[in-house]
Amino acid sequence: MAKGKRRPTRSSAAQASVPSPLSSRATTPEAQPTVSHAAETCPGCTTESSASFNQFEKENWIRCDVCKTWYHWRCASTEPPSFLSEDDKKDYTIEKIDKWYCKPCLEKEPSRTITLKAPARKSDRKRTYQDYASLNLGLVSDPNRWMRMLENKTFKQDNFKRMHGSDVTVEWLEEDEDAMTEPIVVEKPDGLGMKMPPSDFTVEDVAELVGQESPVEVIDVATQSASPGWTLGKWADYIELEPEAREKIWNVISLEVTGTKVGDLVLPPKLVRDLDWVENFWPSTRKGKGHAYPKVQLYCLMGVASAWTDWHVDFAGSSVYYHILRGSKVFYFIKPTPANLAAYERWSGTELQSTWLGDMVDEVIKVVLTEGNTMIIPSGWIHAVYTPVDTIVFGGNFLHSFAVPMQLKIRKIEMATQVPKKFRFPMFSKLCWYVGDKYLRDLKSPAGVSYPPRVLSSLLALADFLVSEVRTLERGSEQAKKEVKEQIPVDRVKDPAAVARELRWRVRLTAGNASDDEGSSVKANGVGVKRKRTAEDDERPRFKNFRPRQWDNMVEKSEEGEARTVKARKPSEDDGSWKERWVEWTDGVADHDGAEVQVKSRTETFVRVRRTGDGLERQRVERVVESWTWQ
Repeated sequence: MAKGKRRPTRSSAAQASVPSPLSSRATTPEAQPTVSHAAETCPGCTTESSASFNQFEKENWIRCDVCKTWYHWRCASTEPPSFLSEDDKKDYTIEKIDKWYCKPCLEKEPSRTITLKAPARKSDRKRTYQDYASLNLGLVSDPNRWMRMLENKTFKQDNFKRMHGSDVTVEWLEEDEDAMTEPIVVEKPDGLGMKMPPSDFTVEDVAELVGQESPVEVIDVATQSASPGWTLGKWADYIELEPEAREKIWNVISLEVTGTKVGDLVLPPKLVRDLDWVENFWPSTRKGKGHAYPKVQLYCLMGVASAWTDWHVDFAGSSVYYHILRGSKVFYFIKPTPANLAAYERWSGTELQSTWLGDMVDEVIKVVLTEGNTMIIPSGWIHAVYTPVDTIVFGGNFLHSFAVPMQLKIRKIEMATQVPKKFRFPMFSKLCWYVGDKYLRDLKSPAGVSYPPRVLSSLLALADFLVSEVRTLERGSEQAKKEVKEQIPVDRVKDPAAVARELRWRVRLTAGNASDDEGSSVKANGVGVKRKRTAEDDERPRFKNFRPRQWDNMVEKSEEGEARTVKARKPSEDDGSWKERWVEWTDGVADHDGAEVQVKSRTETFVRVRRTGDGLERQRVERVVESWTWQ
């Protein structure tokens, strides 16, 4: 039985006669179809009830379980069942109905009885409710409290780069170490290589092209929580109201239009398409109809004046492109420093969320965007958004290979703050496997590859993440193993342990590690970083069919040096601190209070060569080995 559904605001006949939104601008008002409430037939309607109908209110309908006829709930609920108590009759709502019959069906068969749902079990355990869709607790029903919270706050005016679209390229990202580390603004879309609908595109156009009856998640700005029961047709009706006629302030921030006629009108900037993992690494044969894949590239955001989206970081630390088609937006940014991210983690999902996050961080940067502006927001930047006038925005999210450490850090924060999977980046782990598999194949290619230091650092973080997934498969609980296994794309990754560990080994080798010393150090941004060995480093490679790159030739030499006598204190077996002390000693350091010790040394030299895709590689390693003997 279907109940509690809102019937269409336009009849199917009326919808069929509505011209295309892109051509309707040339028609006269008289040519537009007239749609009235009378087109929606309800047997229970009276002249009085029809006159009181408000087309902008959500109208609930209920269907008879026998004759399948639909009634307005306000028409059907005038006579609660006689078996209900007086208190229950006062609280007689559509949500409580289990089985419902219309008056003619009840008269035809008096044995039929309207039944109510059993009361839900209630837990005594106290819970804090959080609506992660808008990333804020719904604590106070006052849409203006956000503006009052901004009063007397200090903001730093932004000094973010204003760039020409033609300069926003992969080459810029590879050559400028600061590229994509803070937001940039492109004031005009020229040169960005993107496509957008015409500037006179309206919300009504969105509704017509996507579908009047398409459901849309609408956020109640007052509580920052989702308001159920909306369709695009209803949303378009609401937008057409004058601001003073809107009883509440609502906001749409999550309408993804991939695969719709609106999606056909939008193309992200070329830089975004060049970097986007979903665009470049998810198999094209597994996109489109009948395939589930991350659809986060094409969002249409529709906000009204005074709308507010509270502080948040885009899921999985994804970067964002954001184009103002019509209207204006005011952004408030917090830089993702370790201290600021820690403050955000403490604030998110707790009672602190009713306070101003800006008071817990070092500074808040204010940026105003106007019609025609495009902004690219890098990974991890915390932001809140105010809408001063009715606005339409097109934008999208993308993960990329220059920011993997930050992307994984934000994912950890999401897990620590218990963000439900519904509001995380869809199929994140599966996408990481596709990316890792492709990079591994490139690293193994005979031609060889080279990557900027930032990409190598990112690939190491990606490999470590995939190895951690493999460890869960090997040592985790049954539930954890199941969750990891479900995210491994078996069409590409046949042996996840082999892929993860060989990727890590090859990235370390490419970054400058000795091929026979996987765990000694890692070069990040061109700088060697020492780290402690772990149990994982001591494990032999477990992946199957692994063949490390062999040196084509190697020459080893060993020369004995002259013995010398110095004074030094013999290490005590009771004091373990001698190890650190002796590690730090160098040639020429002696302890005049110690005993004589004879030092013999030898110099070992290794020279090895091998062919590469660009020519050859020659490596010379020299080490001095000393043996100390006390007299």
